[in-house]
Amino acid sequence: MARALPQGLVCLLDHEQHAQTQLPEAVWAYFNGGAAEEVTLRANAKAWQRLELLPRVLRPLAGGHTRVQLLGRTLAHPIMVAPMAHQGLAHPHGERATALAAAALGAGLVFSTQASVRLEDVARTYLPDADRGPLWFQLYAQPDRSFTRELVQRAASAGYEALVLTIDAPVQGVRDRERRAGFHTSAGVSAVNLVGMIPPTPKPLEPGQSALFDGLLKHAPTWDDVAWLRSITHLPVLLKGITHPDDAVQAVRCGAAGVIVSNHGGRTLDTVPATARLLPRVVQAVQGDVPVLVDGGIRRGTDVLKAVALGASAVLVGRPILHGLTNAGATGVAHVLRLLRDELEIAMALTGCRTLADAQQTLA
Repeated sequence: MARALPQGLVCLLDHEQHAQTQLPEAVWAYFNGGAAEEVTLRANAKAWQRLELLPRVLRPLAGGHTRVQLLGRTLAHPIMVAPMAHQGLAHPHGERATALAAAALGAGLVFSTQASVRLEDVARTYLPDADRGPLWFQLYAQPDRSFTRELVQRAASAGYEALVLTIDAPVQGVRDRERRAGFHTSAGVSAVNLVGMIPPTPKPLEPGQSALFDGLLKHAPTWDDVAWLRSITHLPVLLKGITHPDDAVQAVRCGAAGVIVSNHGGRTLDTVPATARLLPRVVQAVQGDVPVLVDGGIRRGTDVLKAVALGASAVLVGRPILHGLTNAGATGVAHVLRLLRDELEIAMALTGCRTLADAQQTLA
């Protein structure tokens, strides 16, 4: 189903406002809602806005570029697509459309375990583009290690270049907006890459035991699972969901190839600080030993520049991708990515940055 790009969309906020008119209320609540009162959800974007840029003038800018180095590769720009589940709810082409657009725009793609298409299909869509960015597989550790191992082997065989282990959601957050709207996945949209996984059989609880702590959380991943994951694959492993400097240090000790500062887009624990506030502390903690990436609230090219100025190697963009996908499929995703890249270049020029190596000077 082809959808032409609607007229009048000139920024990511325009995409968001138009997408809301196209989706059922429950799906919108799932994509755009956060945990509890959504304090963290709102804070993420506001924190980037509060950071101020201080322009430098009359600097030589000819020959400038947005290229960055990440895990041994040169990326055309530091903008990557965050892992997001069930994209088939936004558009019939779902993750395939997102992959097609990301590859064409040179954006790295982090593919979700809970995607609505097979990981091999997206790899075949994304990998042939000569100008593509990196293709990574986002992983939720499953209670059945043999199934997790199989997922990892499938990703490696399909050509994925790194694993991104999400570590900040051992349980789902209290998503009031989503529950009020009565969200449920539609027919034909499911986590197809988890087909065949056999969930653990719950054991009867003793009097006074908790269904959460004595049941579900018995299977929650720990640092031991990070070590095990590294032992079964040659792929580099990044940890997504780092907010505390001490956890960043532990990640480096465990051999993580990188860390992603993330509060899960405000979808898990509410009142966690905004990622723009957390990022400098994590960068300082890892002391350059591994690259640090960040997501949460990126809505402008100026936000990308600020993230790099604070020490991020790259940013991950989530909800705006879904908005573009809703509005016009692959064309809409490509438009969102192009807007961010164009705005980044303009922000660099207006702050006197010929390359992103100069980004640190831009913050007031």
